[in-house]
Amino acid sequence: MASAAEQLAANLNFGAFQKATELQKRILFTLIAMVVYRLGTYIPIPGIDPAAFAQAFTRQSEGVLGMFNMFSGGAVERMAIFALNVMPYISASIIVQLLGTVYPPWEKLKKEGGEAGRKTLNQYTRYLTVILALFQASGLAFGMVANGLHIDSIAPWFFATSTIVTLTGGTLFLMWLGEQITSRGVGNGISLIIFAGIVAVLPRSIWQLLQQVQVGAINGGAVLGLFVLAVGVILAIVFMERSQRRLLIQYPKQQRGNRLVGGESSFLPLKINTSGVIPPIFASSLLLLPATAAGFLRPDTLPNWPQWLPGMVAQLQHGQPLFMVFYGGLIIFFCFFYTSVVFNPEDTAENLRKYGGFLPGIRPGKRTAEYLDFVLTRLTVIGAAYIAMVCLLPEFLISFMGAPDTTRALGGTSILIVVSVTMDTVAQIQSHLLAHQYEGLIKKSKLRGGRK
Repeated sequence: MASAAEQLAANLNFGAFQKATELQKRILFTLIAMVVYRLGTYIPIPGIDPAAFAQAFTRQSEGVLGMFNMFSGGAVERMAIFALNVMPYISASIIVQLLGTVYPPWEKLKKEGGEAGRKTLNQYTRYLTVILALFQASGLAFGMVANGLHIDSIAPWFFATSTIVTLTGGTLFLMWLGEQITSRGVGNGISLIIFAGIVAVLPRSIWQLLQQVQVGAINGGAVLGLFVLAVGVILAIVFMERSQRRLLIQYPKQQRGNRLVGGESSFLPLKINTSGVIPPIFASSLLLLPATAAGFLRPDTLPNWPQWLPGMVAQLQHGQPLFMVFYGGLIIFFCFFYTSVVFNPEDTAENLRKYGGFLPGIRPGKRTAEYLDFVLTRLTVIGAAYIAMVCLLPEFLISFMGAPDTTRALGGTSILIVVSVTMDTVAQIQSHLLAHQYEGLIKKSKLRGGRK
């Protein structure tokens, strides 16, 4: 008869095999969804004039359209049906989160609604996504009509209407696809869609860099240094994203009948970068909006008093000192702002007090909230400085060291998103494996305490 150790090993191996089968199905579903997404980025909207739009996009590539094109995997450059990507959904999610902390009815849903409240807020997020997608699609449609970027044989009103419907429908389909990936695949669906768009652009950027080396436009040693620097940035991002400040929490012992229970301790983990990748995305959008809007204006048609506007907007382009100053400042601002939204020290201190937990040496209640705010503020200073340095590094290399423009795609916000999403997805895969190993051990175990 097999020993207890052999039975234990067999149960663990069986659980891992079962999980591997289920995990293969989840990974296969995720890959199929990613293929569907990538195919949609190559289907152009009906009636677009590809040559005219390519010229217009070249003029606007340094604005917010260039950033959206990177996140969408080149869909904006081709004006595909997924050109808006999931950016309206991300904006709607952030708005709902912000209102959930300042709007009392939504704050009550968030804190006391439980699962039903979460579903209600998710439904509000979907409604707001439709509104934002309609607004952004309308702006793109009417802008293309005004600049004559559609085929002449198609009526302008018909082109605008079909474009609005197509772009809005593409965003809603991606929102649904992301939710399906989250529930049936691995990882967060919306994050993986953005991840796939960025990864799809990276090989082209690397190929362009190597072509410039081949023709002698760039020194090969400099390119090798850029790749080494990129590896160093990735390692730094992994280290900072996994770093935590653990606060010891102690629970007092309680008398229950003839026994003393409790007295255990745990940790409250505080991440150095609580805000994630939201600050650089917000900062880039705000800074590049003026450049994009100015691109649709003709300087010769402006009156005399705003003649300074084109020069001011030119200073907010990529690589300009004013752009880097404002970019770094906005990143730091949004780091503190978003951290204050997602983590409330007073609520955390109150929850600890309700369950009898306390920080050693700190009185429960107000003193605990002040201490948590003290620690979180100093962690946010480190996190904001780290994000600002990572995002500004490509700008400094391009402006002051003559690095090629493709350096921007190999570092900064894109690498930050890719590394963060990869780490989260791997962590979910490991949790699925571990959870099913324990489940298989409980269900299939036939261990016995002894034999008669």
